[in-house]
Amino acid sequence: MKFNTKAIHAGQKPEESSGAVMPPIFQTSTYAQEAPNVNRGYDYARVGNPTRTALERLIAGLEDAKYCACFSSGVGAIDAIMKTLKPGDHVISTNDLYGGTYRLFTQVFEPYGIEFSFVNMTRLEEVEGAIQPNTKLIWIETPTNPLLRIIDIKAVASFAKNHGALSAVDNTFASPYLQQPLNLGADIVMHSTTKYLGGHSDVIGGAVASSNEEFMEKIRFQVKTTGAVPGPMDCYLTLRGIKTLHIRMDRSVENTKKVVQFLNNHPDVDHVYYPGLPDHPQHELATRQMKDYGAMLSFGLKDDTIEKATRVMAATKIFTLAESLGGVESLISNPASMTHGSIPKEVREKAGLTDSLIRVSVGIEDEEDLVADLDQALTK
Repeated sequence: MKFNTKAIHAGQKPEESSGAVMPPIFQTSTYAQEAPNVNRGYDYARVGNPTRTALERLIAGLEDAKYCACFSSGVGAIDAIMKTLKPGDHVISTNDLYGGTYRLFTQVFEPYGIEFSFVNMTRLEEVEGAIQPNTKLIWIETPTNPLLRIIDIKAVASFAKNHGALSAVDNTFASPYLQQPLNLGADIVMHSTTKYLGGHSDVIGGAVASSNEEFMEKIRFQVKTTGAVPGPMDCYLTLRGIKTLHIRMDRSVENTKKVVQFLNNHPDVDHVYYPGLPDHPQHELATRQMKDYGAMLSFGLKDDTIEKATRVMAATKIFTLAESLGGVESLISNPASMTHGSIPKEVREKAGLTDSLIRVSVGIEDEEDLVADLDQALTK
């Protein structure tokens, strides 16, 4: 089954009692049992819900995974993954990653005794230099947020396996349409389903998918025990969003390439970060690893000040100044003061994230309108 067909049909079937084509919203907290612990597959909605099951089967199908568990948010999904570890375990992570992930790692799990090393994962020798006898997990984010670096999933996953560690990939920026980490050797794939999977900026969610049964049993335990689960309406909205994932991604990527071309030739723009550019350091890797280069980009200004960046973002009329990404509408943001504000300035700058960097999530509007909006904003 090809991906476009999977987006509609993977793991799906008409609802048994009514024949409904779309999974109904099972708005219930509990289920009738025929006898104690004898049920029809569900007993309490924290543990499972038929609408959630339909979503989990669909995401598993898109990622070529045997199993999937859905959560109330992307960080809820990451939290569950981290809770499969124990004090004294060590995690290697990329040093260019989402600020919420960094905050969760350093402010929640480090105080509980889990150790973290943050390295430039585009250089495999840095990953090799960070390995320890207690390394249990390598956390990969690719493309990275917000510098759009590309990490070699196949190489890092193979390295992790050779050292007895699991490899996990945050696949949010690419979506399963553009990148399939499990097929490249990764053990775990994670999504903020809030972004491209939901696709309409109207629902929060997260997902963890894997074919590792032992690991997913631990994740299911977290679902049952800590309860960071999505409601049935959240699952329904995400299910509905996924049906058009491939169509939305195609249009957003097409628009992004036009925006990148404009920015790359603009006299006020210093540098454009986009893996589709031939001079991007990992362009060839992105070409091999991804179906296309994505709908996220970042750029810096020759007037490298936060004041100029703020004026540009405030002047846009179609791009909305807002956090998040992956919706049908185009968004613009300043990572240093917004999505990555929890990362200390010295840590951000060491990774290459400057105060004036602008991050763009390109939506599905008309490409000419998007280019014209940036053009007038840059001349303010």
